[in-house]
Amino acid sequence: MSEPSRGYQVSDDSPVYIISVAARITGLHPQTLRQYDRLGLVSPTRIAGRNRLYSANDITRLREIADLSTEGLTLEGIRRVLELQLEVERLRDRLQEFHRVKSATALVVWRPAGKQ
Repeated sequence: MSEPSRGYQVSDDSPVYIISVAARITGLHPQTLRQYDRLGLVSPTRIAGRNRLYSANDITRLREIADLSTEGLTLEGIRRVLELQLEVERLRDRLQEFHRVKSATALVVWRPAGKQ
């Protein structure tokens, strides 16, 4: 039987990577990361109002942006693709909720005798 992990667990949303580390992980230049931040393509957490900290989710998004850029999309095109992906995700969540509620409820139609 294995022992429980004693290491520190960090969620994918936790801002832990400084810009130089995020740049190294993604293979992008720090100035590119700053530009993506200015354009709103990725929004790292700011500490002390200045320093950027990136989460694992931010790193994933940066890699996706880099892939789309490599495929020839402009930054505006990338912004639009990411926006549409978010909209699709929200719609899927709503549809799932609709199906959950629909399967949990029943509609009964009652008509008094003699009325059609």
